[in-house]
Amino acid sequence: MDLGLQGKNVFVTGASRGIGLRIARIFAEEGANIAFCARHAEGVDATAAELEQKGVEVVGHVADLGGDGASLKQAIEASAQKLGGLDILVQNVSAMAVGPTEADWEKSFQTDILGTIRSVDACLPYLEQSTAAAIVVVGTTAAISGTGGPQPYGAMKAGLLHYVSGLAHSLAAKQIRANTVSPSSVYFEGGVWHRVKEHMPERFEQTIARNPSGRMATPEEVAKAVVYLASPCASFITGVNLVVDGGLTQRVQF
Repeated sequence: MDLGLQGKNVFVTGASRGIGLRIARIFAEEGANIAFCARHAEGVDATAAELEQKGVEVVGHVADLGGDGASLKQAIEASAQKLGGLDILVQNVSAMAVGPTEADWEKSFQTDILGTIRSVDACLPYLEQSTAAAIVVVGTTAAISGTGGPQPYGAMKAGLLHYVSGLAHSLAAKQIRANTVSPSSVYFEGGVWHRVKEHMPERFEQTIARNPSGRMATPEEVAKAVVYLASPCASFITGVNLVVDGGLTQRVQF
């Protein structure tokens, strides 16, 4: 299936590793030009070098979504100027804060909530000029199911579901779509669950056992869902939270 992404311009936050890197790779393989940001220069350089091998335009920036927003806005504006506009925003970054302290809640709010809002606000002037505009925010099943206790990660992601739903409604008349993709646990080398497997193997096995599929998701499985929802093939889909969880959450959607 041709997803209609050839020549489209995409901005991906947090694209130097994990799900974000896979998202950028698949977009590039579909012929989209890639602009992205990450916190560390070495990761930006390595990702840019890899993506350039796919024959598309690539622009990488160092930016921190948990900061004051200045570096993020500058990265988005510079990317739009370099590529000649933006068609798609994928907001993938999360503080992954699960601690109980006020500092954990503040970190999660700054990165997950304000980082997303700032990304959207900076991209909107360019998305309004696109004929295939889309926003996809990467969420989590922790936003729609119990997490065993109060934690900022699930709570802030739940707030993003409400925010993206509001975006979808308010931007529909401008032909800008907004959706969320919510994965359950995702395993990759160097990721959170890789570290859990090494240092807390019992918790890792318990988490695997709770999923009826008997495994965790791969970054590629999540990335493919993101790219599809962002593509013109999903041109009449907006306001959706696409759950990618192998059957973990038990829910009925109406």
